[in-house]
Amino acid sequence: MTTFDTLKNLKHPCIQRSAGELLLTLAKNTESQFEKVPEIMGVICAQLSIISQPRVRQQIINTVSLFISRPKYTDIVLSFLLCHPVPYNRHLAEVWRMLAVELPSTTWILWRLLRKLQKCHNEPAQEKMAYVAVAATDALYEVFLGNRLRAATFRLFPQLLMTLLIQIHHSIGLTMSDVDIPSGLYTEQEVPSEVTPLCFAMQATKTLLLRTCCLQEFNIMEKNKGWALLGGKDGHLQGVFLLANALLERNRLLAQKVMYLLVPLLNRGNDKHKLTSAGFFVELLRSPVAKRLPSIYSVARFKDWLQDGNHLFRILGLRGLYNLVGHQEMREDIKSLLPYIVDSLRETDEKIVLSAIQILLQLVRTMDFTTLAAMTRTLFSLFGDVRSDVHHFSVTLFGAAIKSVKNPDKKSIENQVLDSLVPLLLYSQDENDAVAEESRRVLTICAQFLKWKLPQEVYSKDPWHIKPTEAGTICRFFEKKCKGKINILEQTLTYSRNPKLPIRRSAVLFVGLLSKYMDHNELRRMGTDWIEDDLRDLLCDPEPSLCIITSQTLLLVQMARAEPKPKQRVNWLQKLMGRSSA
Repeated sequence: MTTFDTLKNLKHPCIQRSAGELLLTLAKNTESQFEKVPEIMGVICAQLSIISQPRVRQQIINTVSLFISRPKYTDIVLSFLLCHPVPYNRHLAEVWRMLAVELPSTTWILWRLLRKLQKCHNEPAQEKMAYVAVAATDALYEVFLGNRLRAATFRLFPQLLMTLLIQIHHSIGLTMSDVDIPSGLYTEQEVPSEVTPLCFAMQATKTLLLRTCCLQEFNIMEKNKGWALLGGKDGHLQGVFLLANALLERNRLLAQKVMYLLVPLLNRGNDKHKLTSAGFFVELLRSPVAKRLPSIYSVARFKDWLQDGNHLFRILGLRGLYNLVGHQEMREDIKSLLPYIVDSLRETDEKIVLSAIQILLQLVRTMDFTTLAAMTRTLFSLFGDVRSDVHHFSVTLFGAAIKSVKNPDKKSIENQVLDSLVPLLLYSQDENDAVAEESRRVLTICAQFLKWKLPQEVYSKDPWHIKPTEAGTICRFFEKKCKGKINILEQTLTYSRNPKLPIRRSAVLFVGLLSKYMDHNELRRMGTDWIEDDLRDLLCDPEPSLCIITSQTLLLVQMARAEPKPKQRVNWLQKLMGRSSA
């Protein structure tokens, strides 16, 4: 302690230098006699601010380095250094950055520091974040900046990266008031308002990438707003996906090391710990080495996730399966999960439904007929879904399923194909061009399945109400082909209540055309009251074009009820609206 007191001698720099050298020598040669390391560290940290000579400061830091490199004292020194206010002042920051440790000890020291942070993640969820988690994160940031433990940083990169990403997830939305700060720690200063646990975790993660030469990965994150995603409540997993893909694309070897590290970690910690780990893991399954993983670590795990109560795990399970399905060797194992994947089509979460569709598109050609038939029934219920992408891709998968039906099974699924004709025909008039185009394409697939040749008018992109002659041609074709197979009139009328104006308008117009071209005797046997009641409700619709078409359709239904045979009439819609057909 006399040596420490001598360090305070500011009037005689030479005495200060001698004290620094003596302290270092004592630490090297009599380390076993230092039983009061915390007290020694306390004196060092307190006096570092009054020592201005660079050489003496380095001797003090070398003394700290000697203590921290001895396994007997590592945790003691780390614990003491972590019990200081963050962000660290420039003197403590210098200690972290300038640690002078021999190579064999660098990994040990960085590992022990990392474990301080990891232990916080393994603890049951607390009301407040442990202060040591924030302090250790800031310490890692300072160590990375100093770059004195470079070899250890490279060696521990997978563990460091995942631990910091998990810390980011735990820190989202928190301020320092949400941290369990030890009493009296900030007696002399207030916690700066701009300081948050998240800013420390972000700084450390960015610096880790830069110090380990992951410059391309850093750039990808920056260009794609990955850092904002990573630190956002709703975008965190998207940020994790982006970083994992960047690492896999730019540094496959490091990515593989991370993947193998994650295998035993996926079931550890709380949900935030698991979700971040799982998000990174599923993206890395695009790597060719993923097919070497035993299925118990991939497919079997995803089966559990697909049944998890947390929808985010269900999304990750499907995302993992989609990445695995790219490996032909994995497809047989994945097919065992088809019932769970098909069930996912009924989910309310759009991401889950779309992910399920993408997987099923890859597997549809190899499905057994029972699964195929069950899937097409579920897909049919998604036609017209308010989520435009769900609607679009459910139609795409339906078409792929119909193309995949083998000859012996075609008769068994024919009714499903017939039932799909009216929806597909009406949605070819959808306001969403992609949905309309896909509906026409799949309608063609269904016609080929039934060995029909569709009239060319079906492929027109013009709305029916401005090309009534074309609509009439289409109507005559389907009325003739579907006669005795499905009640095309009743099915069309149900779409008159569709929330989309173009579909309502097309359905009402088509009902009018059907009543014009179908057998009127049959129409009278069916009765028309139910048709007229539905149509009258639309006469008060605020859209003029729908009101006009509804009015004319009602007239046609009433005329068909009264007449024994359809007669040639001037095109009713042309006459009423004063428009000429092309």
